[in-house]
Amino acid sequence: MESKKSIKVAVGLSGGVDSSVAALLLKQQGYEVFALFMQNWHDTTGTLHGDCEWEEDLSVARMVARKLDIPFHFVDLSATYRQRVVDYMFSEYEKGRTPNPDVLCNREIKFDAFLHHALSLGADYVATGHYCQKEVLLGEDGKPIYRLIAGADGNKDQSYFLCQLSQEQLAKAMFPIGAIEKPEVRRLAREADLPSADKKDSQGICFVGKVDLPVFLQQKLAPKEGNVVEIFKEYYETASDQASTDLATLATPRTYEPRDGKVIGKHNGAQYYTIGQRKGLNIGGHVHPLFIIHIDMDRNVIYVGEGQDHPGLYRPALMILPEETHWVRPDLAMRVGETRDYWIRIRYRQPLQRGQLICREEGMYIRFDEAQRGITPGQFAAWYSDEGELVGSGVIHR
Repeated sequence: MESKKSIKVAVGLSGGVDSSVAALLLKQQGYEVFALFMQNWHDTTGTLHGDCEWEEDLSVARMVARKLDIPFHFVDLSATYRQRVVDYMFSEYEKGRTPNPDVLCNREIKFDAFLHHALSLGADYVATGHYCQKEVLLGEDGKPIYRLIAGADGNKDQSYFLCQLSQEQLAKAMFPIGAIEKPEVRRLAREADLPSADKKDSQGICFVGKVDLPVFLQQKLAPKEGNVVEIFKEYYETASDQASTDLATLATPRTYEPRDGKVIGKHNGAQYYTIGQRKGLNIGGHVHPLFIIHIDMDRNVIYVGEGQDHPGLYRPALMILPEETHWVRPDLAMRVGETRDYWIRIRYRQPLQRGQLICREEGMYIRFDEAQRGITPGQFAAWYSDEGELVGSGVIHR
């Protein structure tokens, strides 16, 4: 059996506590570890945390590597990041869809461009500070099958962000902190006197940080004033398709006409908003908050409803196109006509929801046991087994 000392692992050291402890644990376990810091973003347009946040992260990452006595490398992947992640974001928002850049960042950057650079430096594996786990089993042909398992810390589980990884990517991945909980990670960092021990967790868009989204998107998507139309709950009492049982109908978002409601304000561009959004409308005069229930990109109209129990926020089903359906476990891929029960998540941190996957020629349908709030085209739906294994995912088409 291969000695750990002969296995070289590149840790994606971000300057945060999670990746720092990942490096610490790997070194303690006897692996040959080196740190690799990647810079993916230069532009500060729309960011909320100052001009040089990445430089602070770089400084902390260097100090952590020095403390752990491991080699430190730097790679600038900003051109690739802009092309594969940020340009995709702009394209999706322009269509009225809401992308998840963190999922794309893992698939296209951390476990692709970054992974290949690490391999060129002699790494056998890439390790990150994700709260998730990997298991290996042997297939019928004797070849390994890699399982992506939810992290032991249910409050921090990040398997959802890795829902687009392939077997080839998982084969080279290591998740050293996936089996422990966040408080223990902090404790280990303090015990080892790591410079990142008390550093706050990063927030916002992967490698960009927290942004004022409209300002960020205005780099490419010009403002365009339009109407905000409120749809009142009484509208649904006379709606004709409420009792439909047709799967395609259930998975189709309701559309509205301006005459169905009342104009209550203006917005600066429908492309800056997302289904289920509450903040940023700046419209008063209501007892309960307003939520966006539909976006009409052709007419540049945003439809809203009052209260988080508004019928327009809920839908019992969604649909994913065949070409946007991804199986982390290809050996478990469904055939047309097949139906399976899974646990499903349509956004990070959402509690798992029970539902059925129904495979048809036109795509994959997910019908939930209970109607879901804020099903958003462009986001990812991920499905899990009863054992907590993330089996597959797909981009919500509608």
